[in-house]
Amino acid sequence: MVNNVSPKQTWDALIADPDAQLIDVRTDAEWQYVGLPDLRPAGKQAVLVSWQYFPSGNINPNFVEELRDAGLVPTQALFFLCRSGVRSLAAAQAALSAGFPTCFNVADGFEGGTDANGHRGIIAGWKALGLPWRQ
Repeated sequence: MVNNVSPKQTWDALIADPDAQLIDVRTDAEWQYVGLPDLRPAGKQAVLVSWQYFPSGNINPNFVEELRDAGLVPTQALFFLCRSGVRSLAAAQAALSAGFPTCFNVADGFEGGTDANGHRGIIAGWKALGLPWRQ
């Protein structure tokens, strides 16, 4: 089972556990134009592996292989992040099924849900909480 954790819990785990890793499963376009979690204060760098392709939305058939190619191993705690926590849950479930037993979904993701005006990144998520990020 994949548990949901908050962005703050994720940050705390990344700081406390030298082997814990954040996997950002968003698309190239999101990484380029929206920004990335900045893990340098934790002495780390996010692993960037898209769960779906842009603009088609097709699932990446090599997702698990790309996790392994990135050097991730089953003994690590893996935290999966997307824009709002939906794609990352599916990605974490795929990793769990593929033999990575300690997978977490970052609830609310990088930008969280939308506010009354349809804007993200204001009410919830990594950015809204003021966790380190860069563009």
